[in-house]
Amino acid sequence: MTKTPIRSYTATAIVIANMIGTGVFTSLGFQALGVHSVFALLLLWIIGGIAALCGALAYGELGAAMPRSGGEYHYLSEIFHPVLGFLSGWVSVTVGFAAPVALAAMALGNYASRVFPVLDPVALASIVVIALTCLHASNVRLGSRFQDVFTSLKVLLIVFFIAAGIIEGGPPGHRISIMPGPSTMQDIFSPAFAISLFFVSYSYSGWNASAYIAGEIEHPQKNLPRSLLQGTLVVTLLYVLLNYVFLYTTPVAELAGKLEVGYISANNIFGTAGGNLMGMLISLLLVSSVSSMIIAGPRVTQVMGEDIQLLRWFAGTNRNGIPSVAIIVQSSITLLLVFTSTFERVITYIGFTLNLFTFMTVLGLIVLRLKKPELPRPYKAWGYPYTPIIFLLIGLWILVYGVINKPQESLAGFATVLTGLIVYFVEKRKSR
Repeated sequence: MTKTPIRSYTATAIVIANMIGTGVFTSLGFQALGVHSVFALLLLWIIGGIAALCGALAYGELGAAMPRSGGEYHYLSEIFHPVLGFLSGWVSVTVGFAAPVALAAMALGNYASRVFPVLDPVALASIVVIALTCLHASNVRLGSRFQDVFTSLKVLLIVFFIAAGIIEGGPPGHRISIMPGPSTMQDIFSPAFAISLFFVSYSYSGWNASAYIAGEIEHPQKNLPRSLLQGTLVVTLLYVLLNYVFLYTTPVAELAGKLEVGYISANNIFGTAGGNLMGMLISLLLVSSVSSMIIAGPRVTQVMGEDIQLLRWFAGTNRNGIPSVAIIVQSSITLLLVFTSTFERVITYIGFTLNLFTFMTVLGLIVLRLKKPELPRPYKAWGYPYTPIIFLLIGLWILVYGVINKPQESLAGFATVLTGLIVYFVEKRKSR
């Protein structure tokens, strides 16, 4: 049966849905533990948006020049060496998508249980993962329509939330200033600010989502860069405004250390009943985030299975051309994380690991320009070489501070990579 191509709108929806998820509705509470200036907190989201846009420009050029599904796995294999591609793919196969799906499902469960305490958050998260796995393992067309609808509703909800927050404001007497204060510079140059970029970079992760399904996008040379840029621009604007509303309606001290910042802000805007309704809507629309990553992640696993004998069974597709085996394996890892992990440790660990490979991929754009200047490039990154350099500087800042201040999570990331390296050499030895 012929595959149904993924349209430009759906590709953009997948980028938006991958980005808008757990992070923006949860991470401000962790940032507010160490950063207290409103200016510094908003600056975090602006820096994250700039980095994501610079990364999207780079991936747009790479994806248009090499339009095959697989994302970093494909790019790093072609530009540097198959071992680097394999390691990035290994991370994607094991935790790169499974962990963000788990985080989104866990946040969904937490929001729903705040509204309806009788609900068990872990059980609800598991049910959502299983239901969406069944959907996307069976029908691309239906899965695409589901994604389009839920992503559109998610964006509309956030726009409504922003408008209501600005109009209604927060509790009586609560006022904020977005201008720098006496402690602002101290906040910006503190380790807490750099660590907070982990949470922000995780919240923006997904800006490269359509690169993973490039081979299934209609006219990828044109629609892949378009989906990356349009999706990232929309989300950057929404993120900065949404976090402004969180801070505008709720004192920083009330947000510090809290997971459900959207629910807390909604209570201040709409009152208890309205806050419960918004909390439930946020919970429902996190379904879109879970759904989009269940679509994108297994395509990396599928491409690795096509290339590597040891992982050949991952390449299996059903009669509709869907990598159902890869989808089921990813969701199984997701369920394991849902039952065994804590939210904060997973988000720091996955933030470090994902940043490591997006850093190398954007560096690969510069290397590819030098190695193959004659390569056809239907799309060229705007602002080259400055935009990739900006991304690399921000990424290096995050990685260095991560190793210094979160050594356990960083070592866990390195351990994941090392495990992949062992598997790679076992495969090569077996092949010989």
